[in-house]
Amino acid sequence: QVQLVESGGGAVQPGGSLRLSCQASGYSFGLYSMGWYRQTPGEQRELVAVVSAVGRISYVDSVKGRFTISRDNAKNTVYLQMNSLKPEDTGVYFCNAPRGGNVQTKGVMFEQSWGQGTQVTVSS
Repeated sequence: QVQLVESGGGAVQPGGSLRLSCQASGYSFGLYSMGWYRQTPGEQRELVAVVSAVGRISYVDSVKGRFTISRDNAKNTVYLQMNSLKPEDTGVYFCNAPRGGNVQTKGVMFEQSWGQGTQVTVSS
C-alpha cells in the first residue's frame, strides 16, 4: 500500500533553515506530482509547493524565494529546502501527491495515506 514518511522537521530561530524529506513507497513515484502541505492548528492543510512529474515547480506566494522543492525519482523521495524561516512557517508539514501540477490544485491522489507529518517550529 501507499506509504508516505516525512522527516527533517525541528525547532529553529527565525532566519534559520531546515530540509524536509518525504520517502514514498507503494506506487510509481515518478509518474505523479508531489507536494508539500502545511497545517497549522485549526486550519486545513495548505499546499505550499509542488513538483510535477515532468519537473514543473509551483509555490504559494508566501514561500516563494525561500523554499525549494525537489525530487529524486531514483530514491522515491521529495525534499523541501526551507530557508529564511519565519514564525508563520510554523506547522506540521506533510507530503502527498496533488491531483494536479500546481499549488492551486485541490485534492490528493492518496487521501487515505497521509503520513504523520513532521513538525516545524520557528520561534525566537
